[in-house]
Amino acid sequence: MAKKRPQTKATRPQLRDGEIPVVGAREPCPCGSGRRYKACHGKAAAEAVTELVQRPFEGLPGECDWVALRELVPAATVALPLKSGLPERVPSVTLATVLPMAWPALRRDDGSVLLGLQNDTASGDISRDLADTLQRALEAQPGSPVQARRAPADGPRLQDLLDPEGAFEPVVHPGFEFWVPDAENATPEVTASLERANAAAIPTVRLTGVDAAYWCETPEKNHLRWVMPYPEEQLLDALARLHAAGRSNLGEGTRLVGSFRAHGLTVPVWDLPSEVGAQDVEKPAAEFAERLTAALATDAPLTADERRARGGLTNRQVTLS
Repeated sequence: MAKKRPQTKATRPQLRDGEIPVVGAREPCPCGSGRRYKACHGKAAAEAVTELVQRPFEGLPGECDWVALRELVPAATVALPLKSGLPERVPSVTLATVLPMAWPALRRDDGSVLLGLQNDTASGDISRDLADTLQRALEAQPGSPVQARRAPADGPRLQDLLDPEGAFEPVVHPGFEFWVPDAENATPEVTASLERANAAAIPTVRLTGVDAAYWCETPEKNHLRWVMPYPEEQLLDALARLHAAGRSNLGEGTRLVGSFRAHGLTVPVWDLPSEVGAQDVEKPAAEFAERLTAALATDAPLTADERRARGGLTNRQVTLS
């Protein structure tokens, strides 16, 4: 019998740190060390991307609406202008609250891109994760979804890709028909998926007279959820002043009940009677905005009643992110 030749291991070229791509945590590290990525160059990358960015949408036009669409609004879309303009054969880029099958992004047959906002992200910086997904969607083949992955720790953020002077104008939809250009001719599977998604969507309307305020309808009562850009401590003081003075409501039967904390911003919430629609709250919301501006300008110490009101608001605050 012929003797077996001794086996030798091929030597992989060593890569510099800046050349090492991101791979799966359990895959061999591309640097050629023989160790798994998570125990080699992936260790530093994982530490970098797990650091939580408190305000991932800070600096983007419409930061408050970004937060609302991420956490509060079921079905909405926004046209996204890119800093460098649209690439060739990409007619449009659109942000969507949710995409079919929870895809992070989708390159449609016509080349247009849909970017999903309400997806789980792999790092502590939603902006970096979304920017990575957007870049891959711009290069994807038409008619294909983009799968989730861990973004490179040194990759760009949305603030690097989107036009800082561009408008951010959400369009709230009653359902998810925007998923398919021709819903009437959709397959039975797509139709069934749309019906399920539409049945679960809470009716929501964006107010026109103030920024980032969203009315929604629930079986027992309606609500107004208003994302505000002010520093949390200053805003809570101002709300407490108005609450103690009996001026924090939005009309008869309405009540400021607390707030959410989401992506570094505060979201006051009002309960509304079931008969109060979005149009009914437009004028009261605009009048409240004027009262709030005056209260925000006050720096006098809180009175005893105002401190009690502030304590109540703080106790009813819920963190969404």
